[in-house]
Amino acid sequence: MDWSWSGETILWGLFFSGLLSATLLPGGSEAGLLAALIQPAEPVWMLVAVTTAGNTLGGFVTFYMGRWLPDKTSEENQGHTKAVRWIQKYGYWSLLLSWVPIVGDPLCLAAGWLRMRASLCAVMILTGKTARYALLALLF
Repeated sequence: MDWSWSGETILWGLFFSGLLSATLLPGGSEAGLLAALIQPAEPVWMLVAVTTAGNTLGGFVTFYMGRWLPDKTSEENQGHTKAVRWIQKYGYWSLLLSWVPIVGDPLCLAAGWLRMRASLCAVMILTGKTARYALLALLF
């Protein structure tokens, strides 16, 4: 019986690992990427790109979950979390840290809740997550 993984299976695994770990669910996309880098069935850039795509999409799922929360304009809801205060202080730049464990998910959620512009959020989330996975691959 052959238990080897095909390149396509690895890519789908990395995509969904990245997606799930960027939502409010726990996950370890870094471990999946490192495992794929040990014996790459696909080029390294492809492994990084697919993991980044899944993780960025997961960040946007969390961003849009924030849009479903009650309106940010109600006075009683203003600035009660660290993530909201961080976003209010540093703006879109704070989303470069959307990859940081424990911190990143609330930042994406707060950006959605604050009704920040989705296109700028996408650029910052994508940039931060790409830099993290590229650096991880370079160091590996």
